[in-house]
Amino acid sequence: MHIMEGFLPHPWWEIWFAISLPVVAYGVYKMNQLVKEQRDSLPLLAVAGAFIFVLSSLKLPSVTGSCSHPTGTGMGAILFGPWITSVLATIVLVYQALFLAHGGLTTLGANVFSMGIAGPIVGYLVYKAAMGSRLNLYLAVFLAAMLADWATYLVTSIQLALAFPAATGGFLASFKAFALVFAVTQVPLAIVEGAVTALMFKYIFQLRSDVLLRLKVITPATVSRMKEASL
Repeated sequence: MHIMEGFLPHPWWEIWFAISLPVVAYGVYKMNQLVKEQRDSLPLLAVAGAFIFVLSSLKLPSVTGSCSHPTGTGMGAILFGPWITSVLATIVLVYQALFLAHGGLTTLGANVFSMGIAGPIVGYLVYKAAMGSRLNLYLAVFLAAMLADWATYLVTSIQLALAFPAATGGFLASFKAFALVFAVTQVPLAIVEGAVTALMFKYIFQLRSDVLLRLKVITPATVSRMKEASL
């Protein structure tokens, strides 16, 4: 990720467009609702989008036809949920495809699904599960961002393996090969991304915990626990 322009053959690039489009459309609907009901969340929405753009623009060469990089989508998933994050990721990916030669327009559906849908869903579920288990807030953010990143690259490996099954071993052999090559760069990158996201979230929490409460990202009990821990 990003899978480069023209790399996915027919019918795979069309399939990923068909899967991603309704999710992004629903995300636009959810974003419009959010803007109407909580306009004070707009600066945070812009921060989440900028965070995705900056982190996902830092790419390292990886598998032929793709690359490794942080995704930044864990932050958006925690703050706004996976559907709105899919819209932010789509905007970022379109800009990168047009102006930075990252990814491509024919592969946009596949890249949106891996980075903008699958990763955020995993990050959101991990965060909710961690908070439900009363883990430390920043540890929950770290785990959500890290696992969202890994999920993105596992899905990218699946996408590439489906499009290019190995002559011997088919899909499974191809998936293993892609995933292992990605892992060399992506495992440490995801850990760093988790730490950076936790630090960024700490700043947001200290500055605007009131907005986080209104967005139901945290609860009053969480605020109380964090204040007690800082004493």
